[in-house]
Amino acid sequence: MNLKKHIDYVIDAHTHRPKAAKNKFRYWDKKTPYYIHPLWCAMTLLTETSLPKKLRENGAVALLYHDVLEDTNAKLPKTLDKKITFYVQQLTFYGGFEEERKLLLNKGIEIKLLKLYDKVSNLLDGSWMNKKERKIYTDFTKKIMIEVEKYYGLLNIVKIAREIVK
Repeated sequence: MNLKKHIDYVIDAHTHRPKAAKNKFRYWDKKTPYYIHPLWCAMTLLTETSLPKKLRENGAVALLYHDVLEDTNAKLPKTLDKKITFYVQQLTFYGGFEEERKLLLNKGIEIKLLKLYDKVSNLLDGSWMNKKERKIYTDFTKKIMIEVEKYYGLLNIVKIAREIVK
């Protein structure tokens, strides 16, 4: 796993090839580079030492790329492992959050696990959400968290999510 190569690719995609100017920065301050989000997701997953190493490694790379197809004009590298490409495709929702809410809960537990990192990160910097949006987002994240905890146990991401979705 050449993590630096993947990080460099994702930083370049979000910095130099966003589909829209708004995709270059995080919503909450419109200054923080967008790539901070996939980096946080990936690095946080890598610290879940109770998960199998292969899942952490493949999942971290998938989380690095999870918004590339939706938000940039970049393609996935052809050299990506098939499992990682599958994860990214399963994490990609071109129809936005509404489509994601309809489809995600029918996906496999590994996809839900990875998506939990994404949702928690978005809630941590979700000051841009109004009360109604935050409630919908929080309720959805809670559903994912419950399923992930049932399957994987009390992971660090579950502990963080619990605090956020109270």
